Amino acid sequence: MRYSDMLPGIFLSRPNRFIAHVQMDGREEICHVKNTGRCRELLIPGVTVWCQRAANPNRKTKFDLIAVQKGDRLINMDSQAPNTAAGEWLRSGGLGRLESIRPETVHGDSRYDFSFTKDGRPCLMEIKGCTLESDGICAFPDAPTERGAKHLRGLIRAVWEGFDCYVLIVIQMTDVKYFHPNDATDPEFGKALREAAQAGVHVIAMDCDVTPDSMAIGKPVAVML
Repeated sequence: MRYSDMLPGIFLSRPNRFIAHVQMDGREEICHVKNTGRCRELLIPGVTVWCQRAANPNRKTKFDLIAVQKGDRLINMDSQAPNTAAGEWLRSGGLGRLESIRPETVHGDSRYDFSFTKDGRPCLMEIKGCTLESDGICAFPDAPTERGAKHLRGLIRAVWEGFDCYVLIVIQMTDVKYFHPNDATDPEFGKALREAAQAGVHVIAMDCDVTPDSMAIGKPVAVML
């Protein structure tokens, strides 16, 4: 996936989860933050960020904050990017030959990010974007998520019904060591992820090649449950 009309800036502050103040071209701009997570380890005053100019010139916030530089690592923090990148990856054969790929599929009491058919079996896939990293070790979530555990338990029920089910962790950066559930922040999600894996849900983590104006799924990352 690619972004157009990207500009660098210096992060100043985040008064609430929806907006950030960024210095760009000598001016302080109010930017929309495309990630409602905490991102406290990313959005530190003084770091370099990359922002996309909004297509609508009349929009209240003229930019969207897309990516942030964390040391030598560029991290995409757009919460919509994992689904877009995953869709491109699935359609390009990243998971093998698939048929009837469809986004936003309702099954039971949940809406899953993708459904498709693989080797004649119906499949469901849930996408989780991961931006939390420390010393190359990545974790999800960065804040408690009841919805995340609910979806995992729905995938377990779908496996019992005959579906092949997947959780794809899209790590929005490259050059990482491994992924694990963030039990310190949300033990219920970690418990549900382990139960899902034991029930036959495929838990996959992939890193991403990230530039200021693009993100594409790259290489597999080890999952430590």
